[in-house]
Amino acid sequence: MAGVVLSLLLTLLGLLLVTFVIGRVMPIDPVLKVVGERATPAQYEAARQAMGLDKPILVQFVAYVGDVMRGDFGRSISTGHPVAEDLRRVFPATLELASIGTLIGVLIGVPLGVIAAARRGGWIDQVARVVALIGYSMPIFWLGLMGLLVFYGILGWVGGPGRQDIIYDGMVPNVTGLVLVDSLIAGDWGAFRDAFSHIILPASLLGYFSLAYISRMTRSFMLEQLSAEYITTARVKGLSERRVVWGHALRNIAVPLVTVIALSFGGLLEGSVLTEIIFSWPGIGSYITKTLLAGDMNAVLGGTVVVGVCFIALNALSDLLYKLLDPRSR
Repeated sequence: MAGVVLSLLLTLLGLLLVTFVIGRVMPIDPVLKVVGERATPAQYEAARQAMGLDKPILVQFVAYVGDVMRGDFGRSISTGHPVAEDLRRVFPATLELASIGTLIGVLIGVPLGVIAAARRGGWIDQVARVVALIGYSMPIFWLGLMGLLVFYGILGWVGGPGRQDIIYDGMVPNVTGLVLVDSLIAGDWGAFRDAFSHIILPASLLGYFSLAYISRMTRSFMLEQLSAEYITTARVKGLSERRVVWGHALRNIAVPLVTVIALSFGGLLEGSVLTEIIFSWPGIGSYITKTLLAGDMNAVLGGTVVVGVCFIALNALSDLLYKLLDPRSR
């Protein structure tokens, strides 16, 4: 246990070192962003000292680590608010979007991969491979624009950009930051339906890319298991094909499949930037993009640290699930 905790701390320290170096090598003067281009040299130097940039680089890094550990990422130049406050506001939107996308990817991708492997060479296998190929190669910004054009603009089946229509904006009390959950807590079914109509299209697009990856990896894992000797033995004993595939082979790929799902979820958390921009989704991806274009490094680095911590937490959770699913790893 101590070794796991030490490994997580070292990984976190490495993440903070990387973000600290990025903040120092970027061709953006953080002092100039604060005081403005018309500041006098005396004002510039005073701001530089107040920000601690006149101190040795090691002292700056130690101070940076201490601030992050306290949840202090500085103040955003773009919004004027503390970065931590901004991140608490935008992160739930990305978490909600990525969670539903991953759920779609798992519910469709895992069965599709299992059936494709069990019927290798059949039409379902061919469809699964084509679905995965398109998912890997199709630009998500194009799919997003076409989805908005068809399902929102022409058919009117889904809501438009944003998380909710303006009529519901601020109507649901903010408890978790997840609009679907908060509307259920408040018992406001109108707000829930409206939020669902807005999230279903972007979440489905992310879910499609997730299921392309999950189905491909599930198929690969299953093919390896179905060629194993214990599967042949189970068939010789007269077990039904359904029990062999779903009861034995699928159970034995649970451990590597956990890693695949965790990586897919983490990828959606940090890789949904284009989706959030296209759908005007107020999540962490669009927040980092906007602040990066504005040269707001405090916000950019704060968002990067949060995403990195999510990956570390997902890896730690995967290790924990390993031990629950596979007693040999305990």
